[in-house]
Amino acid sequence: MPNASTPEQPIWTIIELVRWTTSYFRSHQLENPRIEAEILLAHVLGVRRIDLYLNHDQPLDKKERGYFKALIKRRLSGEPVAYITGTKEFWDLTLVVNPAVLIPRPETECLVEAVLDFLKIYTGSAEPVIMDLGTGSGAIALALAQSCPTARVMAVERSAEALATADRNRQRHGLADRVHLVAGDWLAPFKADRPLWDVIVSNPPYIPSGDIDGLQPEIVRYEPRTALDGGPAGLDCLDRIIAAAPACLHPGGGLFLEIGHDQLPAVQRLAEKCGAYRDVACRQDYGGHDRVACLVRC
Repeated sequence: MPNASTPEQPIWTIIELVRWTTSYFRSHQLENPRIEAEILLAHVLGVRRIDLYLNHDQPLDKKERGYFKALIKRRLSGEPVAYITGTKEFWDLTLVVNPAVLIPRPETECLVEAVLDFLKIYTGSAEPVIMDLGTGSGAIALALAQSCPTARVMAVERSAEALATADRNRQRHGLADRVHLVAGDWLAPFKADRPLWDVIVSNPPYIPSGDIDGLQPEIVRYEPRTALDGGPAGLDCLDRIIAAAPACLHPGGGLFLEIGHDQLPAVQRLAEKCGAYRDVACRQDYGGHDRVACLVRC
């Protein structure tokens, strides 16, 4: 991208920059070149992506072009777009994200959908109490609180930086009075002497330790390893949650876990070993892969 306009060069308008950057990103084998070009340029201009096309012939000044060029360099270095802009869309929320938290993925919306579908048929309480374990940015907890106004939601996170990010997001969306944050490691902060919740939901680390370095470089280099690493088989956190959850769930309550595409048989074995669940079902993601394990307490 030229640094400035000259009499021999056209003024760089929004649409010209979108097209140029899309081509440039495509030549560097980025997966979603046009979308990423639009997101970065919209961020520079402080507008929505649709506004780029409503104002397609608007020229950029030198300062805006310089800022945009700096963001292009950061993206080509491998930094995820969400960390560059500091935000990520999830459900219908715009969430603050940073390297202390995992970037919310579209497939995790399937986890939210599974819980909401369960609550439609759940007869235990008209005002269900939901626990989100390892909340990170707060994406799951906030999506559920927004979509189910009668629910009370609690979110646990052991990382102080991640907990601060979740707090920013609940404040941002006016949900601080309905989403309560707790510092701790999974269910450790709670006494398991009586049922506490109607639903427990979690997107825990489930990638086998040995597989992490083979992931996309931008994931390995930038996203928190603690939010990815599920131990040698990817089952360490899943095992802990499955074993501990029944003591905290009301009878008929549900445990919902995001899992790897090939982990359902192992999760079913863990549930059988626990002996406290009457049903283990699975929900697939938008790509047709097993993604959400749905366990119902006896």
